[in-house]
Amino acid sequence: MENTLENKKVQNTNLSKLTDVAVAYGDGIGPEIMEATLKILDAAGANIKPERIEIGEKVYLSGNSAGIQESAWETINKNKLILKAPITTPQGKGYKSLNVTLRKSLGLFANVRPVTAYAPYVETNFAGMDVVIIRENEEDLYAGIEHQQTQDVVQCLKLITRPGCEKIVRYAFEYARAYGRKKVTCMVKDNIMKLTDGMFHNVFKEIALEYPEIESNSQIIDIGSARLAANPNNYDVIVTSNLYGDIISDIAAEIAGSVGMAGSANIGTNVAMFEAIHGSAPDIAGQKIANPSGLLNAAVMMLCHLGKTEIADKIKNAWLVTLEQGYHTADVYQKNISKSKVSTSEFADKIIDNLGKTPTELPSSKLSEGNGKITIPKYVRKEEKQTLVGVDVFINWLGNDPKIIGDALSSLDSFKMELKMITNRGVKVYPQGLAETYCTDHWRCRFVDIDSKINGEKIYNAVDFEKVIALLSKLNQEGFQVIKTENLYEFDGKRAFSLGQGE
Repeated sequence: MENTLENKKVQNTNLSKLTDVAVAYGDGIGPEIMEATLKILDAAGANIKPERIEIGEKVYLSGNSAGIQESAWETINKNKLILKAPITTPQGKGYKSLNVTLRKSLGLFANVRPVTAYAPYVETNFAGMDVVIIRENEEDLYAGIEHQQTQDVVQCLKLITRPGCEKIVRYAFEYARAYGRKKVTCMVKDNIMKLTDGMFHNVFKEIALEYPEIESNSQIIDIGSARLAANPNNYDVIVTSNLYGDIISDIAAEIAGSVGMAGSANIGTNVAMFEAIHGSAPDIAGQKIANPSGLLNAAVMMLCHLGKTEIADKIKNAWLVTLEQGYHTADVYQKNISKSKVSTSEFADKIIDNLGKTPTELPSSKLSEGNGKITIPKYVRKEEKQTLVGVDVFINWLGNDPKIIGDALSSLDSFKMELKMITNRGVKVYPQGLAETYCTDHWRCRFVDIDSKINGEKIYNAVDFEKVIALLSKLNQEGFQVIKTENLYEFDGKRAFSLGQGE
């Protein structure tokens, strides 16, 4: 679809004040909702100069496996802002997610998803719901690092970093301060993942002390998700890691009434991207019935990011008035509530007609009342002493009796390295495992220094890395298939690896 707005002369506008924005029209319903959104921005005097970029399905199918043209990267790097409609990733052929590529390549570390209920105009059981979910956007399981290690076992690496935790947690508190929010809730699973989620939780507790005026609390992600679904009005700002945030933001949007209403921001140090959270909906593409609200709300967030909060309020209030008047697209139309079922373009026209008005039933937008200033300081690494104290050697072994492999490994003359334990799927099976534990062909064998004892009890002594190399060589000579190793470290004398279940 050709963008008629790109070439339109902006009336009564000082061109020097125009903001260049890379605009991706997307796939499916993308072009329709982008046209409607840009039309509203133009009418409201947002002074946005869209510069079209090509990404998504057509680019994939042209033979570009990244889904984005080189010229699009150049435009993004020049403008530093992206307004993006939903795209389609073709099925099969192993295409990587362009959304993940954009977020990680551009350092868009914070995904911000405000979720609000608009009852009774949008059907929901939770009138008054107003939650902002701030999701870490670059790491966690979304690093996409996976391996098949044995016939039975595949793995996915969960990567959590100290700088990643500090950036996203501080952003959550800064966001709360900038927009007058009162509480930040951290959701983790550190009762199980004590190192990865434990780091996230510890950083949250440290940074919370710097914001005494903002209430802070933490919840385990499973019960936290359940409580969010049952009582969303108890939450204000939620900060969490990548996978958890992906899940609970969709939960929140759905219980608010419609995933199609929510926009999101992806914020980085130098670049920011704004998009609807819904997909490209190819089943309704071209029917002129798509709801542009999600992308429009993303554009409102973009205006706030630019400091154009008065224009953001103007558009948001006009949109709320349109909902109150009962002009609704098909996805939220209710026979007893709505006045008229309107098309995508008709909905946009009604919003334009309402510019300058404020709602009477729904709370009016007050984005301009916040200071909008969010500052994330540069990460400063604290120096710690890192000491090698052992190694976990993962072995592919087809037997099913842990005592056989355990006794064989214990008898090795392995250069002052000895077996401490074996786990299978994280559960200790040697020594003194339980016969009921099911074992696969994937055995984690923990080796430590042979002299690591005080009064008969095992401790962790420093290990020369050459001993680890010698151990691996010995295992290979004895016919054991080593598929992976993980060095065991202490940092400032503190154990930095998990114990086996039952150890």
